[in-house]
Amino acid sequence: MSKAFVSETDGDDEDEFGSVPELPQGTRNYITPGGYARIKEELDHLLRTERPQLVEVIHWAASNGDRSENGDYIYGKRRLREIDRRIRFLTKRLDLSEVVDPTRRENADQVFFGATVTLSEELGPEQVYQIVGVDETDSLRGRISWVSPLARALLGAQEGARVRFRCPSGWREVEVLEIDYRSIEP
Repeated sequence: MSKAFVSETDGDDEDEFGSVPELPQGTRNYITPGGYARIKEELDHLLRTERPQLVEVIHWAASNGDRSENGDYIYGKRRLREIDRRIRFLTKRLDLSEVVDPTRRENADQVFFGATVTLSEELGPEQVYQIVGVDETDSLRGRISWVSPLARALLGAQEGARVRFRCPSGWREVEVLEIDYRSIEP
């Protein structure tokens, strides 16, 4: 059967773009203003710059004749499908998003979404984590998702509290040293 008549399935968009943690049933996709801006910027770049340029290349390649052996056309169409999937994914994420600004937090003595928390373990150095949305996680910068085991254990804790949580290596206990609500850069 010709490839022209075989339909491609989009599959689950989230599987294509890394392992995005599932949101708890019935919750919104909480996100900081910086995270929302980053996703919006990527979506705008794809829609206004990358996709139109690629469409021009595909149009030029199609005008060259036989499309079956035309690499620019074949790879251009494949890349266009990837961009369109990414656009659908980002659009869905933005539609589900609820922007929460951590700098507007009134009850700053407890850990909630957007908090920057300094923790201490008995035998380890102090660690600083920011609790952010699932689309903003970055372990190298200390940004953890609000649905992660550590963040869920910290939610509602106050300075001086000892929090116990389960991680892949077993149970851990940390002490909350400091809670801060500051702007989170994209």
